[in-house]
Amino acid sequence: MKHSEFRVGQCFWCGGKLWRCTDIGSRVVTAIHIESDRSNDWYKGPPYAVEECVFDEDDLLACKPERK
Repeated sequence: MKHSEFRVGQCFWCGGKLWRCTDIGSRVVTAIHIESDRSNDWYKGPPYAVEECVFDEDDLLACKPERK
C-alpha cells in the first residue's frame, strides 16, 4: 500500500495478520494487531491494551487493504 492509502481506524493485512491503523506520521504508520478471539475492549484507545507497532516505508509495501 502507499502511505496515502492508510486511514486511522481502517484495517489492513500484513504478514498474514489483520492490523488496525492507529496513527499516521509523515513517513510511518502505527497499528495494532487485531485478533478475533479477543474482546473489543482490548482495542479501545488510545492508549490501547495491546502493543502498537510501527510500520516504516519498507513495511508499507507489504501491506494489503482489507477487503470487506
